[in-house]
Amino acid sequence: MPRDELIASDEALQAFESLLKARHSCRGFLDTPVPNETVERIVAAAQNTPSWCNSQPWLLKVASIEATERFCQGLMKAAMEQPMAPNYDFPAKYTGVYKERRSETGWQLYEAVGVERGDRVGSDRQMMENFRLFGAPHVAIVTTEEDLGIYGVLDCGAFVSAFMLAATALGVASITQAAVAGQAAYVRGFFELPETRRIVCAISFGYEDEDHPANAFRTGRATPDVVIDWC
Repeated sequence: MPRDELIASDEALQAFESLLKARHSCRGFLDTPVPNETVERIVAAAQNTPSWCNSQPWLLKVASIEATERFCQGLMKAAMEQPMAPNYDFPAKYTGVYKERRSETGWQLYEAVGVERGDRVGSDRQMMENFRLFGAPHVAIVTTEEDLGIYGVLDCGAFVSAFMLAATALGVASITQAAVAGQAAYVRGFFELPETRRIVCAISFGYEDEDHPANAFRTGRATPDVVIDWC
């Protein structure tokens, strides 16, 4: 099949849709390591992500199992002792439908792991799972150059999506984490990042623990008629 026909086909779209639907935020991992060759294939595929002037601003710090374990130990300590201080401001607030979607996802997770409404101890324990990286054996820290501003972050977001989809295609589960970026000072120090590299997020990844209750639910998506405003 000619290249143009392969790209512009229902089969190509169906394959893409299947990856999008199969990908989900994994919150329970096996301790099985992901081979370096697999990680390199994932990154090689994601490198095809478009970016402003082809700047490709993303750089990754990818941790081995041993480095991830050491990172988590310090990260959990930092999270318990230090307030959130990300390089890029978190959302000021969620209102309207955005608040509804955020709340729905949170309660789906709590229901899956057995945290009832009003259970502050349980909710705090689940929140700390963010800094344990949900047990993922690996983490990739995504950074951009400070001078590239918001568009560097935008390009990194596109790369993160491509990384997760490529990982899904190879049977590797993942979750992108802004919470890790909230402890930017610790992250910067652990990975010896220069001041000009701004921390966008982390991608925790590995092989999914399909029996973990936190992986038992899926979030919903708005339909095109909600998203499109024809004019």
